[in-house]
Amino acid sequence: MSTFQAPKGTYDLLPPDSAKFLAVREAIAAPLKNSGYGYIETPGFENVELFARGVGESTDIVSKEMYSFTTKGGDELALRPEGTASVLRAALEANLHKAGNLPVKLWYSGSYYRYERPQKGRYRHFSQVGAEAIGAEDPALDAELIILADQAYRTLGLRNFRILLNSLGDKECRPVYREALQGFLRDLDLDEETRRRIEINPLRVLDDKRADVQKQLVGAPVLRDYLCDACKAYHEEVRALITAAGVAFEDDEKLVRGLDYYTRTTFEFVHDGLGSQSAVGGGGRYDGLSEMIGGPALPSVGWALGVDRTVLALEAEGVELELPSLTSVFAVPLGEEARRILFGVVTELRKAGIATDFAFGGRGLKGAMKSANRSGARYTIVAGERDLAEGVVQFKDMESGDQTALPLEGIVEAVRTRLG
Repeated sequence: MSTFQAPKGTYDLLPPDSAKFLAVREAIAAPLKNSGYGYIETPGFENVELFARGVGESTDIVSKEMYSFTTKGGDELALRPEGTASVLRAALEANLHKAGNLPVKLWYSGSYYRYERPQKGRYRHFSQVGAEAIGAEDPALDAELIILADQAYRTLGLRNFRILLNSLGDKECRPVYREALQGFLRDLDLDEETRRRIEINPLRVLDDKRADVQKQLVGAPVLRDYLCDACKAYHEEVRALITAAGVAFEDDEKLVRGLDYYTRTTFEFVHDGLGSQSAVGGGGRYDGLSEMIGGPALPSVGWALGVDRTVLALEAEGVELELPSLTSVFAVPLGEEARRILFGVVTELRKAGIATDFAFGGRGLKGAMKSANRSGARYTIVAGERDLAEGVVQFKDMESGDQTALPLEGIVEAVRTRLG
């Protein structure tokens, strides 16, 4: 037993379960790679002010959940709590927006960190795959990202998820709604912290999950009634494009999301099999974020999908992913000469793209065959001194139990043929 354990609210990914997480990441990334999105990777920590400005000081993420620290050199840094601000910062720093090909389309995968109360589906360290389309204001981009996420989930076999959709307006119409909402909220019986939030970002109060708050929000002004003509037309076009693609969604006039930078389109993917932590992903348009962090006007849209949450959703639906076997062939040498020769065969099989493992440690036949069984290999190659003297190896089908002597010369092609 080790002296150390994983920190509270974190987890280790270990075989065989880790294969599910890899498969989910790859399935989410696949439609993005097929749609012009290039891979980006950013540091695990950033200047704390990037998130304070971009995510919003009124958000729980910045005010309560961010892991921040001061370096020995005096820099104020934070472990990244989300991906969008980091990706946009990196794109601006590299001047990707000046290359003349807008939107800049990027996807990423990584770990994120928030100090939250650990519970099932909510961890202090979690994994996401995200996508951002930077530098274009086009409802087709918003629709594209929603459709690609829907495609990824359906490719994995998920069916019981819902897409919630809303518009948060823009700098023209949101201030009018903000004033009306503040007037309504100020008359409610709310705690001091929530009252402070009314003055900083009243839309965040709508996102409060407490039942006593939600009860008081009945009859609150609805943003839909305050949208300007341009925002209404934009939102209707997004809805029409998604509908034409055969993607079902639900209008949710209370959907706000937990970050301050969203404008116009906002959406969330929820799965009712996950209990209170039902969101498996979400995103939206963030047309003003670039200016917030010191860049030029770059209207953008993106999303992040939780790998952990998606795995839980698959389990809730009883979906078993078809995972490739780690090992197709397992080599068992009997004796030193066979060990040397079969190790060379294993190397050649791997070069040919055949997943192959080897009985390490000099165990006897019985122990080595147990390892072959545990590996999940379809076939084993066994060879001893007599086999080598005859120029053959014993090729065993682990499913049927059939065993055949195959010539050592040409063994790679013979194995490839049998594997199909």
